[in-house]
Amino acid sequence: MKKITFTILIFTKFIYGEELALIKIATVPEKSIYITQPPSEKDRLFVLNQRGLIHIIKNGETLKNPFLDITDRVHGTLNPGSREGVLGLAFHPNYKKNGFFFLHYINKKDTAIVSRFSINKNSDFANKNSEKIIMEIAQPSGINIGGHLTFGPKDGFLYVAFGSSDQIKENINNAQDLTNLYGSIIRININNDPYSIPVDNPFVNEYYKRPEIFCYGLKNPWRFSFDRITNDLIIGDISQESWEEINWNSWTKSKGANFGWDIMEGKHCYDEEGFCDTTRLKQPIYEYPNNVSYMRKFINMGDQETYGCAITGGYVYRGKKHDSLYGAYIFGDYCTGRIWAFKKFKNKIGTFKNLRIELKDKSKSLPITISSFGEDNSGELYIVDYMGSIYKFISN
Repeated sequence: MKKITFTILIFTKFIYGEELALIKIATVPEKSIYITQPPSEKDRLFVLNQRGLIHIIKNGETLKNPFLDITDRVHGTLNPGSREGVLGLAFHPNYKKNGFFFLHYINKKDTAIVSRFSINKNSDFANKNSEKIIMEIAQPSGINIGGHLTFGPKDGFLYVAFGSSDQIKENINNAQDLTNLYGSIIRININNDPYSIPVDNPFVNEYYKRPEIFCYGLKNPWRFSFDRITNDLIIGDISQESWEEINWNSWTKSKGANFGWDIMEGKHCYDEEGFCDTTRLKQPIYEYPNNVSYMRKFINMGDQETYGCAITGGYVYRGKKHDSLYGAYIFGDYCTGRIWAFKKFKNKIGTFKNLRIELKDKSKSLPITISSFGEDNSGELYIVDYMGSIYKFISN
């Protein structure tokens, strides 16, 4: 077992004068892309690895042997920036009794698989042969895959994100085509075999529309989350080339919502020389320029500006240890390592902070490639660096 070195990396003040810090709590293999915790647990955190592994951090130590190893069935070629591999992990709300957890991954045949696994008698190990495939969708393009999945905190249904995978159908905008699941977040009941459709899904009983779809018009939703208090749905959507965006709406307004891709990117018509009808589209609460277009169209003003190349969606902080962060949405950018936070008041942005600029001067190091944020059962927040470092927000 590896012992963890607790090194305070960051100190800052956010809103009410509280001193915040990040500590590095663990090191895991590179290509780490998500961290979560099973319901009702306190001592174990599970880190998902894109290669097809799940590692456990238990009582402050990274266990030597992985919880699960399905590298034999996962897309094997993972270059820097690859979007294949294992992409999402979610534990069943009744995991303590049934031992079920769910993965979203791309297999060796370029197919997106959503499947269920179960644990062995020793709960530190899963049964790799217990896989029950729930859904299969072709993903030959290898781009705009999405991949996140989580259970709704209020309804207990499984929500799964699929990117637009624009090359699947030539000359068809998949994200606006409700006959397929591309560019959508779906909502299904996995307590039936293999799943059933919740009766209040927005397109139930509508012809030529997939009843699994909860919302659509997304390009590459890389991490979405629910506010555990309000049940708001917040989605980080990676841009095509110009605008990274955050969609933050109530659950009710998210239901059946069209977020606009590829009619719009961010708050802008995707075809900059044309006109787009935005009448029925849900526009993002926040956007920032992709750094490629930023260098082309804007003046680089350093850390003061919000820009990057791939948004990493985060969480609304609802823990008990950071009064200054309470109710703020924390998110970042994969390429720049920037971390931001803002609060929402009456569907508008209130306090907005570039945390990186405040943290930079007093930090020995910062997460470089932010592949994911995560939260534990108490609502405390974590950051996953793609290269294998795990950080936790603390108060000093």
